[in-house]
Amino acid sequence: MTVLNLHHLRLFRAVALTGKLSEAARQLHLSQSALSTQIRLLEATLGHDLFERRGRRLVLTEAGRIALDHAEAIFRAAEDLSATLRETGRSRRTLRVGALATLSRNFQMSFLRPLAGRSDVEIVLRSGSQTELLKALAALGLDVVLTNLLPLRGEEAPWMVHSLAEQPVSLVGTPARLGPVPRPVSALVAEEPLVLPAMDTALRASFDALASRLGIVPRIAAEADDMAMLRLLAREDLGLAILPPIVVRDELAEGTLLEAARLEGVTERFLAVTVPRRFPNPLLHELLSLARPAAPPAPPANPGF
Repeated sequence: MTVLNLHHLRLFRAVALTGKLSEAARQLHLSQSALSTQIRLLEATLGHDLFERRGRRLVLTEAGRIALDHAEAIFRAAEDLSATLRETGRSRRTLRVGALATLSRNFQMSFLRPLAGRSDVEIVLRSGSQTELLKALAALGLDVVLTNLLPLRGEEAPWMVHSLAEQPVSLVGTPARLGPVPRPVSALVAEEPLVLPAMDTALRASFDALASRLGIVPRIAAEADDMAMLRLLAREDLGLAILPPIVVRDELAEGTLLEAARLEGVTERFLAVTVPRRFPNPLLHELLSLARPAAPPAPPANPGF
């Protein structure tokens, strides 16, 4: 197996960033012919041309673009390794956060807010499916995964699950739909079209159980597995949305949406998933120490069930 030469990769990155062999050679204190030879050796190792000439500039091919992305990741990882293993660290630290694509953006920002704006911190955010994010976490490509889904046992890493918050869930709608006279939960669920979380979510299962206890078959206007989409559908007045008030915090403050009633026994858990690491990220420890589950605020006054 041909071993990738990281020295060649570093020279390649210099040429890719300047777009000119002469300029890169000057910066690297090499002759153009020596640099050109090293680039050709790297191309032979990878089996692809990395540049094509356009006029006086060297432009990355598709393979070159992929190679540059990987080169940047490799050198960032090397810098992080040095910083982590040095007791003094470095002036700027990076926290890599994965968040379930359907998770509330408001909750994500609440979790990260203690680090926001700090000159010594860089936050790298990545969204995706639970499977994608957990694979990246297991490979140490992420420091933490924010989710509302409990990881299954028997997957590829010994997950450590930290409970960040348990949020109440409410019926939320526009003032025009709710009207001036409060109605009990049973009447709201029976009389109004509903915007519901998708079938395969824990939140939907909890709501379906509540509807069954009330003996009501709800009229479904829309379903979505994305909290942001539930929020938009509620704003468009398709029906009453079932979601945690934190998702529509700004709309509730503005009065464009109202919290009609709290759903008894229905909550949404927000979790942080990590894996054991010999050198854990101190920024993550700081956030987890601050994110202790708090008692949910009191529900709005309503006549009950």
